Amino acid sequence: MADKKRLLTGVIGYDIHYGGNVILQLALKDAGFEVISLGTQVSQKEFIEAAIETNADAILVGTMYGMGEIDCKGFGDALKEAGIKVPLYIGGNLAVGSDQMDASKKPEIIKRFQELGFKRVYPNPVDLEQFIKELKQDLKV
Repeated sequence: MADKKRLLTGVIGYDIHYGGNVILQLALKDAGFEVISLGTQVSQKEFIEAAIETNADAILVGTMYGMGEIDCKGFGDALKEAGIKVPLYIGGNLAVGSDQMDASKKPEIIKRFQELGFKRVYPNPVDLEQFIKELKQDLKV
């Protein structure tokens, strides 16, 4: 039997919103992944150190307080500098007011996060089934 893919999750920056992360972890475990949770208020440095230490196959970042773009600035570059070549994902309330934003503005937010190094970007509401399907495709599970 093949080893489970190891996923590193956490809520970035000063964000303490953890409920969505718990739901995500349960769904990922049910889908056959190994999940390593860093909890809330996780810095880029902590994500990087944990990714190296755990040999993570992907990094999943959550943010709900709307400051994700600020918290993630330079994250993709920092991963490259550390030699980490795993896909980076983000989901949640990605910008202040984005949860109430007109859907036509979401592609702009997605593009900004892709420019920060994120492979896939999931503004609220996140379709967990679709996310897991795409994650499995990306990780060839």
